[in-house]
Amino acid sequence: MAVEAEVKALVRDPERLHAVLSRRAVSERLIYSDRYFDYPDRGWTRQGSELRVRTVTDDRGRSLAMLTFTEPAVDHASGSTPEHETVIENADVLVTVLTALGLEQIMSFDKQCVNYRFTARGRELLATVVSVPELAGRTFLELETLAEANEVPTALEFLRSVLHELGIDDSDLTTQAYTDALATHRDATQ
Repeated sequence: MAVEAEVKALVRDPERLHAVLSRRAVSERLIYSDRYFDYPDRGWTRQGSELRVRTVTDDRGRSLAMLTFTEPAVDHASGSTPEHETVIENADVLVTVLTALGLEQIMSFDKQCVNYRFTARGRELLATVVSVPELAGRTFLELETLAEANEVPTALEFLRSVLHELGIDDSDLTTQAYTDALATHRDATQ
């Protein structure tokens, strides 16, 4: 089973990071509009799973919708999870179906993303520079690659070495989910 091995870090100098990544790959600017669902008892959330409907819109206004279910993390230190994802025709129709099945939308937000796809030492990587408007002033880097479950520790070590090449320190690593950061922020501003 393929696992999305991922490391996430706070970025202290976004302009420098974009310059470094631009030497490795062409950038792609996207808006991710995410809606998260769970049952009223929050069973999936408690076990560490997520159900997400995401609409990705490029700078030309073209959209793609996806349904993603993530299982509990296989590596708790990084939050790396098995993901099951599929393209969907119409996000709003799916949201209607999920709601009719008894699920509730528990969180929604937009992420402004710049993706860079490149290969390093034979491994396909996706580096996404993320800002969430509600978390103004904070920029993140998600660096990911697919790995078999038994390869996750090696893949994570590799990803951390690439982070170092990009000028990101281990002290900047974070495992806080955007949903958790936004929940804390929203609670503090109410």
